[in-house]
Amino acid sequence: MTVNFIKDASTIFWDFDGVIKDSVSVKSDAFEELFIPFGEEVAKKVKKHHEENGGMSRYEKFPIYLSWAGEKKSENLNLKYDQKFSKLVKQSVIESPWVNGVLEYLETNYERQQFFLVTATPQNEIEDILMKLKIYHFFKHIVGSPMSKKIGVKSLIKDYAIKIDHAIMIGDSMSDYQAAIENDVNFILRKTELNKKMQKQLKCKMIEHFAYG
Repeated sequence: MTVNFIKDASTIFWDFDGVIKDSVSVKSDAFEELFIPFGEEVAKKVKKHHEENGGMSRYEKFPIYLSWAGEKKSENLNLKYDQKFSKLVKQSVIESPWVNGVLEYLETNYERQQFFLVTATPQNEIEDILMKLKIYHFFKHIVGSPMSKKIGVKSLIKDYAIKIDHAIMIGDSMSDYQAAIENDVNFILRKTELNKKMQKQLKCKMIEHFAYG
């Protein structure tokens, strides 16, 4: 059983959206809302790209989306849209449903296992979200963007002298999978409606939720 495989690991690298909170669709809707002033076609294209690249940092996404909207490259414009997006989604992410069983798993096992959070959400924002959810203390270290997941996992392995053969990463996107594989860490895919293509492509352990017993 995959949950038992998770329990046997000494170290777990967790993604956030789609693994701890069912919040991926919240962000999809926010991207669509943000770009609807540029037309429905652009907004739908943006939403589709986000859903297919859920683990990609929005710092990387905004220049792409703004170019589709016909806007000139500008750091100030990227920052403006990042701030708009943050206002739209932060509270919605906090209020989004927990993945079934995950809160109980974190509460029960955080002292027994090493938990690290590695996410594409900006560092300050994810720290604020975790504090408001009262789960910040479950994680020994939190890595958000602009650091990439791949570099984040690599740094944590080095800084905490993590034995990779006793570590796993749980994610729901290709960037999570790549971060794990490039650091020789076993990967578990949390299955969602948005990663059905990955479910068919990948040869790895998969899980729908964390409830067991």
